Amino acid sequence: MEKWFLTMKKADFQEIAGRFHISPITARLIRNKDLTTMEEIDAYLNGTISDLYDGMLMKDMDRAIEILSEKIREKQKIRVIGDYDIDGINATYILQEGLVRLGAEVDTDIPDRIRDGYGLNRLLIDRAISDGVDTVITCDNGIAAKEEIAYGKKLGLTVVVTDHHEVPFTEVEGEKQYQLPPADAVIDPKRVDCPYPFDGLCGAGVAYKLVEALTEAMGEDSTDLDDLMENVAIATIGDVMDLVDENRIFVRQGLEMLKRTKNLGLRALMECTNIPKDGINPYHIGFILGPCLNASGRLDTAKRALELLEAKELREAMVLAEDLKVLNDSRKELTEKGVKEAMDQIEASELKQDKVLVVYLPECHESIAGIIAGRIREHYSRPTLVLTKAETGVKGSGRSIEAYDMFTELNRCRDLFLKFGGHKMAAGVSLPEENVEILRKRLNENCILSWEDMAERIHIDMKLPFAYINEDLIREFSLLAPFGKGNTRPLFAEKNLRVYYPQIVGKNQNVLKFQVQDPAGNRMEAIYFGEAKKCLEYIQRKQEMAFTFYPSINEYNGRRTIQLTVVNYQ
Repeated sequence: MEKWFLTMKKADFQEIAGRFHISPITARLIRNKDLTTMEEIDAYLNGTISDLYDGMLMKDMDRAIEILSEKIREKQKIRVIGDYDIDGINATYILQEGLVRLGAEVDTDIPDRIRDGYGLNRLLIDRAISDGVDTVITCDNGIAAKEEIAYGKKLGLTVVVTDHHEVPFTEVEGEKQYQLPPADAVIDPKRVDCPYPFDGLCGAGVAYKLVEALTEAMGEDSTDLDDLMENVAIATIGDVMDLVDENRIFVRQGLEMLKRTKNLGLRALMECTNIPKDGINPYHIGFILGPCLNASGRLDTAKRALELLEAKELREAMVLAEDLKVLNDSRKELTEKGVKEAMDQIEASELKQDKVLVVYLPECHESIAGIIAGRIREHYSRPTLVLTKAETGVKGSGRSIEAYDMFTELNRCRDLFLKFGGHKMAAGVSLPEENVEILRKRLNENCILSWEDMAERIHIDMKLPFAYINEDLIREFSLLAPFGKGNTRPLFAEKNLRVYYPQIVGKNQNVLKFQVQDPAGNRMEAIYFGEAKKCLEYIQRKQEMAFTFYPSINEYNGRRTIQLTVVNYQ
């Protein structure tokens, strides 16, 4: 079920076009991104590293710098404790690399997904104490580790938290009471008392801000850290953060740096996965490079992905990269099996009537629960939690839809959990097995969304007659890149279209190629990726169609043609 919406933001498109030397069509696309002033549009089109905000604006940054600069001077042992996903791995690397360059005595620890679970726990703290660690810095975790940090403090640890997740809260008479952990410094732009202008950074972005501010405070040149923006870009895309504001600058800059990266591990991984270095884009990171880094934390240990980033010999890097690729191939097979099992369970039970899907797959590998939840969410357009049997109780991951704030809704059920955390669109939980059915019922009883609210919303930028589409316009659209969450590729629509010569192609029979003609007789090549057979059957029943699409230039055997990639059809 889809609902199509045409975006109709108003502005003087001719003035914007003239000011920035772009077409009125591109000016309309920019205005659709809720950019209203000329300053905002200029920052969007022309933002550079120099426009990044000062990390010192973050609450507790001054305290963290004071603590860490003293620990570095005193040669105290510092340990970075990260997380096992793409954001946590890159954040760990950024902190370690930044601290090493300042002469710190630093090492790292990343929890094991199965044995340790997410974030800080007593085992990690005990390990740090027995290894003679003086100071722990968390990254991409820690904001919810109130009891664990209190335990570490009691044992004499100094603790600095860097995180980007929501601050846990309890509701008392409708008012949120936030609960910060008792660390020596808590750096998280999501803190309500943090004056930092942008709260959408990933964990690696927050880590970068800390090492940048620390480097400057210790009298060193922070531009020496610019290469670490590659890791911020990878984490920002991989953790599906909105590509707006600072994130847009980090990703655009980081992608350019990746084309000539000196990091042997990243070079090896791009090579063995056939990513074109000169043309690397968010798709390559989100769907090829990122899943390989994530696969280590899912099926093995995330320390292997960290070793890849740290590799100093090309041969070592190539071996590690190949290992990660093999792990990711194995993860894909497990995912397909899990998705099928989840869909079979939904279709054969009363789950199909639920607005919030809670699917329990006891035998599923817990590391792929989030990926399966994402796939189920896409298929049914409903918030989804996939739960699996763990060593103790049940663990799981959730993926949400635009209209449903998953973190807030889970917070209303917090008495059912042993542990939970996350944000509006995704979450992780652990709970006793006997609470699984109670959770499912309570989430659905609490859900006030109508089925109409839950329909997938397709936001169309504008109607675009075929006569306006040419190579110059398509090239101009690249000014809006990089595309991703929060800065989606422009989506156009046309109706009353006739389809000619439809043909299913591709080894998986999931590509439909055809020609499409508008009422004025203009004809274009088109391609559709997805359920090609279903699309073809629909086309064969209809005289005229409406499509959403984006245009691109297709080069094949030296021939250049304009091709429309169809996204939705009616």
